[in-house]
Amino acid sequence: MYTYMHTYTGKGYNREMPNKTIYVADGDLPLYQRAQALAGGNLSAAITGALRRFVEVEEGRLEGYDEITVRVGLGKARKRRLQRFSGVLLAEWGRSTANRVEQYRVYRSRTGKFVVHTERSEDWTTGPDAEKWASGWRSWVGNWSADQTWGRTPAEATLRIVDSLDGLRDLLPAELYELVAAVAEQPPVEDLDI
Repeated sequence: MYTYMHTYTGKGYNREMPNKTIYVADGDLPLYQRAQALAGGNLSAAITGALRRFVEVEEGRLEGYDEITVRVGLGKARKRRLQRFSGVLLAEWGRSTANRVEQYRVYRSRTGKFVVHTERSEDWTTGPDAEKWASGWRSWVGNWSADQTWGRTPAEATLRIVDSLDGLRDLLPAELYELVAAVAEQPPVEDLDI
């Protein structure tokens, strides 16, 4: 069974605007009613927004881009906010120290910009004997002073966007920049005439 609904283009109803009729399966009617409520009573705006997003994602997919969703902010990953864009991964690179891990991902967006997503783990620091504590238990012997210091920097993830390859130079470690520069000149999609 289907129910028909009228949608109107533009803001508000005007006799000069064309109207379109859509048919909705009865089982889907609650979905449409909820969308209309969330759109402030304007179902046309809800449908148009959803279709615009669908077309954007599908056109990007046809051009070879993926929908990328990353988390950014301070603290544990689940507490960070999500950000989404269409892009293609150019390079991924990581490094670690005794106290911290860093991971970089560099994308080219659908609009041709470069997007750098960086994740850094928590960073623990200790007082003046930090190197001694990191070298093993034998170095701890005789160093049981109550006067110790330590600190912690929370994990973080950032997203930086630049217009050109030159803009990446200051955001990336030299090794990663060289990787990105090598692949950045290649077209995102190569059409073969075969």
